[in-house]
Amino acid sequence: MAKLSRRQFIRLSSAAAAGVWAARYGSLAAQNGNKITLNGGHADVWAWQRSLSGTVTDLRCQSVTVTVNQTEVMALLEGDRFYLNVPLVEGDNTITAACQATDGKETMSDPLVYTGKLRDVPTARITVLLDGDRIVLDGSGSQPAEQAGAPIVGFAWGETVTDEQGRSDRSETYFVVKDGKATIPNYDIENPAWVENTVVYGVIPRNFGSEGFQSIIDRLDYLKDLGVNALWLAPINQSPPGDYGYAVVDYFDVDKRYGTKDDFRRMVQAAHERGIRVLMDFVPNHSSEHHPYFQDALRHGQQSPYWNFYDRDDSGMYTYYFNWTHLPNLNYENPEVRRWMLEAFSYWVREFDVDGFRVDVAWGIRERRPDFWPEWRRTLKRIKPDLLLLAEASARDEYYFDNGYDAAYDWTAQLGHWAWELVFEDEKLLTFNLHSALTNRRAGGFHPDALIFRFLNNNDTGPRFITKYGLDMTRVATALLLTLPGIPCVYTGDEVGEAFQPYSDPAPLVWKDQYGLLDYHKKLIALRRGTPSLYSRHWTIVDVEPHQQVYGYLRHLADGSEPILVLLNFSSEAQDVEVTLPETFAALAEKPSFDDLLSGETITPSGSAPLRIRMQPSQPMILR
Repeated sequence: MAKLSRRQFIRLSSAAAAGVWAARYGSLAAQNGNKITLNGGHADVWAWQRSLSGTVTDLRCQSVTVTVNQTEVMALLEGDRFYLNVPLVEGDNTITAACQATDGKETMSDPLVYTGKLRDVPTARITVLLDGDRIVLDGSGSQPAEQAGAPIVGFAWGETVTDEQGRSDRSETYFVVKDGKATIPNYDIENPAWVENTVVYGVIPRNFGSEGFQSIIDRLDYLKDLGVNALWLAPINQSPPGDYGYAVVDYFDVDKRYGTKDDFRRMVQAAHERGIRVLMDFVPNHSSEHHPYFQDALRHGQQSPYWNFYDRDDSGMYTYYFNWTHLPNLNYENPEVRRWMLEAFSYWVREFDVDGFRVDVAWGIRERRPDFWPEWRRTLKRIKPDLLLLAEASARDEYYFDNGYDAAYDWTAQLGHWAWELVFEDEKLLTFNLHSALTNRRAGGFHPDALIFRFLNNNDTGPRFITKYGLDMTRVATALLLTLPGIPCVYTGDEVGEAFQPYSDPAPLVWKDQYGLLDYHKKLIALRRGTPSLYSRHWTIVDVEPHQQVYGYLRHLADGSEPILVLLNFSSEAQDVEVTLPETFAALAEKPSFDDLLSGETITPSGSAPLRIRMQPSQPMILR
């Protein structure tokens, strides 16, 4: 996400906030004549128990009992304070405290309501076992509901596990069959098969039209015809008016500007009917300053039940990154916060069948709680194993591919810096800088399983690529994007040359193909998705002269078969190109001609070692 402008708002020190809280609740106790008080206020709780404290005033209590939903729990009484852990159930939990005085009188507190937010359902788990020629699916590892503990009484394969109280849960798994032999994959690191041949389209709902989800539905046939098979939606969770979406106010609701949750469900279903998957942009690192939990902590300080939901420095001030003062970091040392976010992610998979997440500021949680992401992956993949999990973090950092993620961003080692950011600034150094960006050579290359999310534009790249570098360079760079290994992303309006900035231009786009780029994108996307060599993970860079103007590489399968030669002339002048093929591909030089899959022309080199090919200004070639 972008480094947003600073906002001013009032902060209360811990002491001041505690004073506000005491004034609020002290006056309530005095008004009601109560002498026993439960500390804190009504709260959401993302756990099955919560520590609770209270105070007694001018009373000689022999004991204090706390009633939770008609169940009595004895509190630990120390002077005028008492403490206990209260057990909770799903839904509202009404809590009262009673002081049993030495004179036999009983004094009751005002009631407090804790809302248990967790679903008390069983957890379905499937294990795949190989027993000789048999494949065994074992559901015996399924677990009863955490709080109720009711025994599981039914297994419906392909459906659910159900306990004796009628509550159910479902899980999915898979195994791999290759050359007639079943194998069990490494679920912690293996990505979904569909990802290998995907082209993502980045969708900004507000730029698609004034009707939000319906406007996206109205363009699904257009997107299917374009050839993309996955949508990455800009944030759709509820956020403050005018915000792009990264300041989340409610993780379990959609922004009303785009429609209702039913509208969103219809959009996902409509996309699935067209063979298009849907990824949500999710924001677990921080909430908005306007989130009810943060507002409560701001008003009531350390007495707030949400004080520890936010990461804080030694002075008690909440932390944030860059100048994002309005985006307080969540505290992942708090198990309730971790469970809250796991439930939030799971909700959209379980209830709306989304196909994955682009995770905003994934690097932030890695800094503060690096063991969270593997737990998160297992939680989500238990529900739907073919989710795509994409980190907004650099693919040059091996951590992400070993700790929960299928793919990561084409960034440098610096946060938020696109690897191609400076590549196109200097034509004399273009291919040199490009080579460095594509190979990560200064760091010794990429993780062997690195799946790189590549783009020319996204929400953070500012002015569009075509605005900065012109039409000719855009055409060559688009061919580069769609012929490299990794996951290519075409962003809102790229295919028609729209020139806007995502954060500052909220109006719907015109969608006028003024540069003739639409058919060009269709051609490249169709070639990529229809040619196994172009969507494989394997490539070999070739020596090309003049190397300052032209870049070249072979795309091929794992065994080197079905090679395709990609040549990109980044120069505004025609070039006589010499291509020296690696020894393992030397037989290609003996071919009398090549088919340019992009132009449809037959290319006949004038030599064989090296290949000599005439290229026109700003021309890409995809030669078979």
